[in-house]
Amino acid sequence: MKKSVSAFLSCGLVFALFLSGCSSSQQTQGQSNAGQSAGQANPPNAENVTLRFATWDADDLLKIEQTIAKEFEKKHPGVKVQVEAYGDGFDQKLVASFGAKNPPDVMYMWDFPTYYESLEPLDNLIKGDPDVALDDFYQGLLVYNRMNGNLYGLPSGFSTRVMYYNKKLFDEAGVTYPTSSWTWDDFLAAAKKLSKPEKKQFGFAVRSEPDPYDLQQFIWSNGSSFISPDGKTIDGYMNSKETADVLQSMGDMVKEKTAVLVGAKNQQSGNDLFKAGKLAMWDNGIWSLESYKKANIDFGIVETPSFAGKPVKGVVAESAVSIAKDSKHKELAWEFTKFLVSKEAIKMKTGDLPVRISVVQEQKLDQDPLYAPFYKMLEQSTDTPAFLLHPHWNEINRNLSAAINAAMLGQNAQELLNKAVKDSEKFMK
Repeated sequence: MKKSVSAFLSCGLVFALFLSGCSSSQQTQGQSNAGQSAGQANPPNAENVTLRFATWDADDLLKIEQTIAKEFEKKHPGVKVQVEAYGDGFDQKLVASFGAKNPPDVMYMWDFPTYYESLEPLDNLIKGDPDVALDDFYQGLLVYNRMNGNLYGLPSGFSTRVMYYNKKLFDEAGVTYPTSSWTWDDFLAAAKKLSKPEKKQFGFAVRSEPDPYDLQQFIWSNGSSFISPDGKTIDGYMNSKETADVLQSMGDMVKEKTAVLVGAKNQQSGNDLFKAGKLAMWDNGIWSLESYKKANIDFGIVETPSFAGKPVKGVVAESAVSIAKDSKHKELAWEFTKFLVSKEAIKMKTGDLPVRISVVQEQKLDQDPLYAPFYKMLEQSTDTPAFLLHPHWNEINRNLSAAINAAMLGQNAQELLNKAVKDSEKFMK
């Protein structure tokens, strides 16, 4: 699963330049073909067909996808699924393949604002296919995959962000375990009691260069956002007191040594510290849960804290599956897309959370204390991320990132955000 959108956003301008180079006649032709499961496309059981599937995953997650591809091949004799592991170079390779008119047939997708014009709209395919039950998917996930009213991807896996906590460290410090009703003040107080800098033990870890996307859940929870809901204004949002307070609070935690900076060069990662038993609380997704179990850490999971009675908000990291508009095997690509999001395939995946309600209920994950908080946070993931609200968010995000990084190092958050807004206003016109 793509754990962050930073890499996608960084290549947005590159892909935008590619799109602007397309002729209007090409765009018109592409739009006229949208949604057609063409009669010219190869049938699902076509012989000697190689279907290309691009993924950003590696290691164990890649092996699972290769196994899923083998299962699909068994059901479709004569078809070979070529799993292309792009890894950290996912965006660069995807942009190049689109530019060369030779993209993979099926691919993982997240950044729909950047790529949707090169993807096949799925609405007509779904309407004409009784095997697809959209109401079995968590509807909040589908929101992330729509552009201009069209659906360009189906959810395959996801994670929200929760708070992991080390029960042993809480017990040693005599601190009560956090509950779903805990507040930001409770969190700060616990972090202070759980920190022992002389032993290199800390209550929390702050990323040196946090992804603004991930931080949105805390900003939303404090009643603000980086941009207005209509995507037209950043002044009074990105630099609001509520936004600045969240960033200042995290920077102050580092300054007061109730939190430690992680993730930069020559710094340990938050995951390593948590697995070493030196970190009491750590906000993260589902991706690291199994590694914490293997490290024999006695941990719990809870929703993130609320701010002064305001509702807790969540943010989603999703792996969707999309079909290239230029695929030469659209009908077969559709069959493989359906298989990737089928109950059978979803049950095989362990690196992210099931997207189908029926699978969650069957496995009773919504009743499991280690998994239920993720789904509770999904229910609270109702705000629209900034990158979906403005076409020039890539440029704005650079200024915002610089401000956030400096705030984590102890500089004044309000002043930094005011400057970020001033430097970004030219992109709002």
